[in-house]
Amino acid sequence: MDTLAEGLWGLADYHEQKGEFAKAIKCLEAICQSPVSFLPIIEVKTRLRIATLLLRHSHNVNYAKSHLERSQLLLKSIPSCFELKSRAYSLLSQCYHLVGAIPSQKQILNKGLELTKSLGDGSQLSTALIIEGDYQNSLATLEQGYNCAAELCYPELQMFFATSKLHVHLMQWDDVDLVERALAKCDEVWNSFDLNKTQQCLGLLFYNELLHIFYRFRICDYKNVAQHIDKLDAAMKADLQQTEHVRKLTSELNALNHSLSEPAMKHRDCSLLIEKRAHLQQQLRIITTSNSIPQGYTDSASVDYERRLSADKLELAPYPIDGEWLPKNAVYALVDLMVVIFGRPKGQFKECAKRIQSGIQVIQVELLRLGITDGVREVDLQHSAIWMAGVYLMLLMQFLENKVAVDLTRADFVEAQEALVQMRNWYIRFPTILQACESIIEMLRGQYAHSVGCFNEAAFHFVVAAKMTESKSIQAMCQVYAAVSYICNGDAESSSQALDLIGPVYRVVDSFIGAREKTSVLFGYGLLLMKQHNFQEARIRLATGLQITHSNLGNLQLVSQYLTILGSLALALHDTSQAREILRSALTLAKKLNDIPTQIWVLSVLSALYQELGERGNELENSEYQRKKIDDLHKRLADAYASIHHLELISEDKIEVHQLLKSDNKRAMASSSMKVDLDIPESIGLASSMPVTSSSRLVDLDSGRRGKRKI
Repeated sequence: MDTLAEGLWGLADYHEQKGEFAKAIKCLEAICQSPVSFLPIIEVKTRLRIATLLLRHSHNVNYAKSHLERSQLLLKSIPSCFELKSRAYSLLSQCYHLVGAIPSQKQILNKGLELTKSLGDGSQLSTALIIEGDYQNSLATLEQGYNCAAELCYPELQMFFATSKLHVHLMQWDDVDLVERALAKCDEVWNSFDLNKTQQCLGLLFYNELLHIFYRFRICDYKNVAQHIDKLDAAMKADLQQTEHVRKLTSELNALNHSLSEPAMKHRDCSLLIEKRAHLQQQLRIITTSNSIPQGYTDSASVDYERRLSADKLELAPYPIDGEWLPKNAVYALVDLMVVIFGRPKGQFKECAKRIQSGIQVIQVELLRLGITDGVREVDLQHSAIWMAGVYLMLLMQFLENKVAVDLTRADFVEAQEALVQMRNWYIRFPTILQACESIIEMLRGQYAHSVGCFNEAAFHFVVAAKMTESKSIQAMCQVYAAVSYICNGDAESSSQALDLIGPVYRVVDSFIGAREKTSVLFGYGLLLMKQHNFQEARIRLATGLQITHSNLGNLQLVSQYLTILGSLALALHDTSQAREILRSALTLAKKLNDIPTQIWVLSVLSALYQELGERGNELENSEYQRKKIDDLHKRLADAYASIHHLELISEDKIEVHQLLKSDNKRAMASSSMKVDLDIPESIGLASSMPVTSSSRLVDLDSGRRGKRKI
């Protein structure tokens, strides 16, 4: 690079470090527009850097695309230059992806794959094929990439392709054996890394561990998910600490540079500061660069530049793959979400609340960066922002869903209302991007209605939610929930409706992957058998369900409810000793969760037990405690019914959204790729039933609530 180009590159560096990206681009454009003739390779590097800055710091995708297309033409006349050609194809593919031109993206990636046998192109071609639902060809492309990486003895790239294959298998999930083999391959490659390499490959660590967690959640193996969550959490906290350390060093370095620019600085002081500056620069260099240059790449300047750009990324593989599954903040929000999904069934509500707040704060900052402020709707988004907006909005909805679940478990009905209304409002503003959330919102409306004793409305929303989704798992869960709501009505017609809903699910329950559906079906079916006074059969079903729940899910609320029904059955069968033991365990769990309705349910059965045993003192003490809990619940319910949101949420009306025009709908279609890349586990809904013995009290409180208002 001659002196003029070198000077302009240095000036661009200066402006970029100050965050003046427009000025940096102007400096680089001066090289492309200069009357001085530069070597083609200099112009290519310059245009690639301009395109990178545009893609990272603006929405001007078309301008970036024009620079990349010009670079592509120039590269045809330059032999070798593998890394530059790979980089150009990679960035151009990103541009086509952002504008939704999938056929063009496939074409450019196929050309790149054929021309350079580029590993990076193979990975992106796989993504393009996944978006079109072509899983088999995607897996074939990834397998080709894995074999190339193995021939090059490049373990980082092997791991990249191995995890990518696992991701595709998790999405497709045709064969459990194939998923498990893909999982084992990831373990095999990762375990071959030495400690130093695992610390360098932070992006791969997060990707691999999250995929393992998704697998464990999918098969409801909660016990074995803990080790993966702990590893992720520790890695995230360590990286955040390092990021803060870098920030402090950078701030100190900037202050030193400012002091050195002072004209009155004495020579001695200046020498000391220069020495200190060199020390700080060395510390930063050690932290922010890797220890080795990737094999096969001779253009160290390009590599160094890529490293600087990648300081805020969790790269999945070395340059030139430039692989990033999700931005770092999205990954960290996802880690918080995994902690919440794992901890909520176990009653770890304090930690859940902290992580929900942390995750939502991160997401709100990112949404603001994407231009999503109050009043912004789906059709207002820049095309290039739609995909990332979809990622963050889906994460936000997952956090809010879990907040609703925690609040309902703790009988914080007004808090649950507010979170559910937030979900509804986000869906109304972004109906195409959040289309997959429609059934979840209806399911949560059912959970809310059930929790406040509005059982007919709850059943309605559960049935509607089941019709809105193609997920067999969510359909089954919603049918079970609707059945439990009908059972809580207590009349013969409702029991018949419950059987119609739960019977078909019960017959196919063994076809589901995890234990969640089976435990819920056994709970609902056992409750129905008990209602029909078929105590022995109910006991068998419920004991089986309790064992599965305890072994696989660890859902304390569901365990306490199972125990309560089994305690009631033991009492009905006059096994008072077992009834006392079971009910005390149920009450302990319900107290830990602050699950007031279940506490009241347990206390009512305990009162009946003490009455049968003639334990008058225990009966009076128990009844007094029960009365306090009922008063507390009545107050919470009264607050919920008085809220302006109550009627809106239980109303048997669908949420009305603004229908996008055909042209607008095409703009929002890019969000569908998010469903491919962000494979969050299915919703884990509350399997809560209001106590049969106390449900009448709840219904009596529900006075003056009939009426409809459109949302």
